[in-house]
Amino acid sequence: MGYFANAAQILIDFAFGIAIFLFVLRALLQAVRANFYNPICQFLYKITNPLLMPLRKVIPGWRRIDFAAWLIAWLLSVLKLALIYTIFGQHLGLLGLLVMALADLADFVLMLYIGIVLVRVLISFIHVERSNPVVPLIHQLSEPFMRPLRKRLPTPGGLDFSPMIVILAILLARALLIAPLIDLGMRLAQAA
Repeated sequence: MGYFANAAQILIDFAFGIAIFLFVLRALLQAVRANFYNPICQFLYKITNPLLMPLRKVIPGWRRIDFAAWLIAWLLSVLKLALIYTIFGQHLGLLGLLVMALADLADFVLMLYIGIVLVRVLISFIHVERSNPVVPLIHQLSEPFMRPLRKRLPTPGGLDFSPMIVILAILLARALLIAPLIDLGMRLAQAA
């Protein structure tokens, strides 16, 4: 059972990871007001609209926050964790599962931002056509975190240390916020 359970976990993580990625990216791109006519944005809108549009009638957004997209991403995370723990024969309490899914989603977003910052650093080192639809999206997603740091940090020799500080802050947030939240979820799940 162990080999099949591990293989099933990999497949579940992969499938749900893609779905969560789509809804999180949709919410983040809406938050930074990405160009609607960008081909990547068009793809995201077409693939996520069938679930989002009916839900938005019940759960409207506020300013640039797409509550419906975040809710779907969180529910997908709940379902993913429930399936994985069921495969391994463990029963989780509902409250613990909900808290663990929140921690899982927050960790997913933080890891996504590490990837975004690293891609931005790579783009700055290699020649990438500015007409590539990924380039403006990477800049729009990373700029809200890097711009305030760039204004405050010195740039000796033209070196920008803001990506390194952003990644360090994300790693600290994972250690100081996400890990305790996961532990709380585990305690709540086992108490039920």
